[in-house]
Amino acid sequence: MKPKTEWKEQAKKAAALEAVKHVKDGFIVGLGSGSTAAYAIAEIGRMIREKKLEILGIPTSSQAFYLAIKHRIPITTLDEHPVIDLTIDGADQIDEKLNVIKGMGGALTREKIVASCSKLVIIVADETKITKNLGEKQPVPVEILPFSLKFVSFKIEELGGNPKLREGARKVGPVITDNGNYILDVDFGKIENPDELNQKIKLIPGVIETGLFLEIADLAYLGTKEGSVKKIKKVKS
Repeated sequence: MKPKTEWKEQAKKAAALEAVKHVKDGFIVGLGSGSTAAYAIAEIGRMIREKKLEILGIPTSSQAFYLAIKHRIPITTLDEHPVIDLTIDGADQIDEKLNVIKGMGGALTREKIVASCSKLVIIVADETKITKNLGEKQPVPVEILPFSLKFVSFKIEELGGNPKLREGARKVGPVITDNGNYILDVDFGKIENPDELNQKIKLIPGVIETGLFLEIADLAYLGTKEGSVKKIKKVKS
């Protein structure tokens, strides 16, 4: 049996490569953040170089921006292209209805904006990210204004959450997002009604965005331990 880290990396790469098959010549593509989306960015760069495709990328973070430069993907902006053909992004947790928790990489606000501008949103991940209920063993990242830290924390506690300010791994003090804000990682436990919770959090003054991506994803590719890729399509109501 392959080591856990090895099969997971292979599974993430397989899922990303499957998603990139949706990219076509002339597309504007939202470039997600994180380790799984990084495989997609690398493959898009290869397609541009080897197949001579004309593709423009809109990065969702500094990490995605510099990866796009590394792989020679031409960059554009939402100001120039407010409608995006396709966004490929990762997930921290995903349920069978394609509701997603994102933001452990700190790019949740830009990721949600780019995804919301997209005609098609594809989530890529390994199979360990799938869950029956969002919130089980997974906090919900919430981006907030630094000025509002104590107030927002108190209000989130009133909603039943346990907020924890995200601290830097190699720096003293809190993690600062690309937008200059803080992130609270909030443990709500099993989330019974994600839509209601999302609305309540966003009504708190000082909250910029939540990591609850609800009814945004259209399709998901999940790499498995066996080497296959599971496809989940959004069920239209």
